[in-house]
Amino acid sequence: MSEDKPADTAETAPAEVNTIPNGKGHDPGEEISAKTPPAEGGGKETVPNSTQNASPHKTENAEANLPEDQEFLSGVDDKKTTHFTDFEGKTSFGMSVFNLGNAIMGSGILGLAYAMANTGVVLFLVLLTVVAVLSSYSIHILLKLSGIVGIRAYEQLGYRAFGTPGKMAAGIAITLQNIGAMSSYLYIVKYEFPLVIQAFLRVDKPAGEWYLNGNYLVMIVSVAVIFPLALMKQLGYLGYTSGFSLSCMVFFLISVIYKKFNTPCPFSDFAFNSTVSMLNVSAMDPGGDPDPSCIPKMANLNSQTAYTIPILAFAFVCHPEVLPIYTELRNPTKKKMQHVANISIAVMYCMYFLAALFGYLTFYGEVEAELLHTYSRIDPYDSLILCVRVAVLTAVTLTVPIVLFPVRRAINQMAFPNKTFNWPRHIAIAVVLLTFINLLVIFAPNILGIFGIIGATSAPCLIFIFPAVFYLRIVPKEEEPMTSFPKVMAVCFVTIGVLFMIMSLSFIIMDWTSGSSNTSSAH
Repeated sequence: MSEDKPADTAETAPAEVNTIPNGKGHDPGEEISAKTPPAEGGGKETVPNSTQNASPHKTENAEANLPEDQEFLSGVDDKKTTHFTDFEGKTSFGMSVFNLGNAIMGSGILGLAYAMANTGVVLFLVLLTVVAVLSSYSIHILLKLSGIVGIRAYEQLGYRAFGTPGKMAAGIAITLQNIGAMSSYLYIVKYEFPLVIQAFLRVDKPAGEWYLNGNYLVMIVSVAVIFPLALMKQLGYLGYTSGFSLSCMVFFLISVIYKKFNTPCPFSDFAFNSTVSMLNVSAMDPGGDPDPSCIPKMANLNSQTAYTIPILAFAFVCHPEVLPIYTELRNPTKKKMQHVANISIAVMYCMYFLAALFGYLTFYGEVEAELLHTYSRIDPYDSLILCVRVAVLTAVTLTVPIVLFPVRRAINQMAFPNKTFNWPRHIAIAVVLLTFINLLVIFAPNILGIFGIIGATSAPCLIFIFPAVFYLRIVPKEEEPMTSFPKVMAVCFVTIGVLFMIMSLSFIIMDWTSGSSNTSSAH
């Protein structure tokens, strides 16, 4: 890859190395890798980002152009402030944490108690920990790559590694992943909003009123709330709505913990006998032994366990949003953005585990794929759960614009690579996406099916396969041999991603063909 650029490297590398000693073994290699990608057009599609456009002129005066050179060094940003040429970010550290946390947190949290019921507490904790650590490390790979090549766009990293096929693969995976995420969020709106209105109005038996029709409500929310927010030019503007969205999910978590200590086990459905459920406050049978259905399982394997890993993977996918948020971060450095990612993942990890644990310990084997619906079986007019429903609806609605941004960016990268910002196109893409997602949600069978299929296909690509393959391709063997730790980890990531995808899809297909799938049999 690098035979056509040795002269440039020889002239510029010494000045850079002497100025910024980072001791990471990447000083010369990173400048090489910034200039080695395919010369036949690597810079055409991202003129502001392109290292090819900048490199030939840097050799004339390395001293004067040093700050610009530094942006292409992955190790530099640990020591000094990096200035990328693609965009001057203005979003604060806190707002970036809110935005990334909001991108991670979504409707996935509603399915985690069900996942725990089908794996057991200990196995769930192990899986959740592994997925969180792997997600954090793959973000590290992405940030390291962006520092090496000076580009903060997932699709352009694909282009730098494999040309147009790489860019299209990354763009399509981001589009599928985030459309699946937005669909699941809007499915919550479709499913929960009518129940909230029904409880507010105390309507026991709906008679087909339009305002209790989830399909109409999804379209109204999309037009009145999501569409205006999706028109924002930059992600940073959504930091305040992201903070409010996360506050709503904290309220959801507190309520789940509170209800665990105020819900009898075993519980009785409100529809059958509301008085019995209030009297049955003991988990003991008449003989004094614990009710078997009220004992948590530490490990559990069944046909629905196949959905657990995809649901967990889907719950931590924020990779399409990482680089756009990095682009808008004020005074961006790789270390600073890694801190943003680590804090966001750590907070979500705690919230996920607590919500899953207390949701599971409330209902045990009776917990449903959609946690909130289980509460309504006890008392559909519970005022606290009604407030929680409103909070979750608000949270997932405010998450949709955050998730829409990377899809629009991917579409622009794939279809309009040489175009500058254009308001009509910006608006048109948002209209088309929201229209398509609304149609998808109206005809989608069940939220678990969305989690399972999307999580089993695009999630492993974005978390494991793409970052690792791009890293193996872009970083030259002369600087990091295949036996080096980062390269070995990258190979392991690819293997994990492929195995995870095959295993999850196989289990889900087997589950469907056996006729026991919750996706097809759920209400």
